[in-house]
Amino acid sequence: MIALSVAQVAQIVGGRLADITPEQAENTMVTGTVEFDSRRIGHGSLFLALPGARADGHDHAASAVAAGAVAVLAARPVGVPAIVVTPAEPASPSRSGALEHDDAVGSGAAVLAALAKLATAVSSALAARGLTIIGVTGSSGKTSTKDLIATVLAPLGEVIAPPGSFNNELGHPWTVLRADENTDYLVLELSARHRGNIAALAEIARPQIAVVLNVGTAHLGEFGSREAIAETKGELAQAVPETGVVILNADDAAVAAMADKTAARVVRVSRSNSADVWAGPVTLDELARPRFTLHSGAGESEVRLGVSGDHQVGNALCAAAVALECGATPQQVADALAGSGPASRHRMQVSTRADGVTVIDDSYNANPDSMRAALQALAWIARGDIPGAKRRSWAVLGEMAELGEDAISEHDRIGRLAVRLDVSRLIVVGVGRSMGAMLHGAVMEGSWGAEATAVPDVDAALALLRAELQSGDVVLVKASNSAGLTSLAQALTSEEPGDRP
Repeated sequence: MIALSVAQVAQIVGGRLADITPEQAENTMVTGTVEFDSRRIGHGSLFLALPGARADGHDHAASAVAAGAVAVLAARPVGVPAIVVTPAEPASPSRSGALEHDDAVGSGAAVLAALAKLATAVSSALAARGLTIIGVTGSSGKTSTKDLIATVLAPLGEVIAPPGSFNNELGHPWTVLRADENTDYLVLELSARHRGNIAALAEIARPQIAVVLNVGTAHLGEFGSREAIAETKGELAQAVPETGVVILNADDAAVAAMADKTAARVVRVSRSNSADVWAGPVTLDELARPRFTLHSGAGESEVRLGVSGDHQVGNALCAAAVALECGATPQQVADALAGSGPASRHRMQVSTRADGVTVIDDSYNANPDSMRAALQALAWIARGDIPGAKRRSWAVLGEMAELGEDAISEHDRIGRLAVRLDVSRLIVVGVGRSMGAMLHGAVMEGSWGAEATAVPDVDAALALLRAELQSGDVVLVKASNSAGLTSLAQALTSEEPGDRP
């Protein structure tokens, strides 16, 4: 973050000083990072006292200051230097049963609102000094594309991008505040659960370059329709000023239509030559890593991606378009993409163990589109490049969350797709109607017996895999993060043959 005095921060967020005098606040500078985890505090930091599911940050304020924080951004005095912001709507005393919960919600909202104000001020100041802000959204692929964009921009200057999927009302401003006077490019990932969410995030750091990847069915239960999802994703395109650039995946009709909703210049990417930036014939290697010719107005280059999955082509084209807009040459883009593996954990991370088992860890998140893409990558890797030498494939799948009324039908379709792709073994992890529908779909499509199996939890899935995996097998682990399959993927990738009981 840019250096600000505690007094300046208080003025920006509209807070009052507690346990620090106005004179001290004027002379005390926030020179470090802004953190909500007291374990990450360093010298000169500002600590965010946020209530969480397991702990209240206010209880850790003193330890944060002891660790080097110069002040705390809080919803109440905490006995150490603080900027206190008051919840807009205090809980009603008449609701005594919900009072504690309401206080926590109000406190968290007040601190998050203050954080947003601080990030807005910092991003505006840095943009005026030449910082280029890039925003990425889409129903799937946001994190992978954000990582690719950060990679292709790295040769051009200093880049700040969020770790993993820091893309909500906490992670987004937290990432903005990692930027300082030395940052050339700020890459941000924007997600939404309701209409207006992306517009609000874009106000915190208004992008000069926006990327819209796709409109799928992620969070369909929250939005109600694909049309509502498209309108929400389009909020990012509308946020870009007319001096900026909006990069649209023209292979998605709903995204292509957003060209009519922005005053900015539009750059279209596609797998066909009708776009501004496009990919020539795409081939995949033995680990499903795409190869293609990158075509653009700036020239051509041969691209060999370091990430797996045919669906990564569209992500890479969007990243290439961003880099080209920022002054990179096609060859610089190709070189950067070739060296870019998965930067965020549990997203299409392909590794082969010492015993010859290949694990595809895509366990962080899942929706119907990304699930189909991962299954297709599994089928390709298992098929191999030697005729008649197909490897056994395992799809270990958990629930796709937040699909609303479509949950049953979408899980049924995924079960059927696994059979159509000739996946050797489908392991359905979890109980409930959705997972039952996935198993039912596989059975109705022609899979039965041990080919399609349901297990109640991660432990049961791991026990089955340990007992039956053989050298040469390929295992995909994928589910929404709430299903908890990341622990299964970690166990599989960290195992050596001697680890098995």
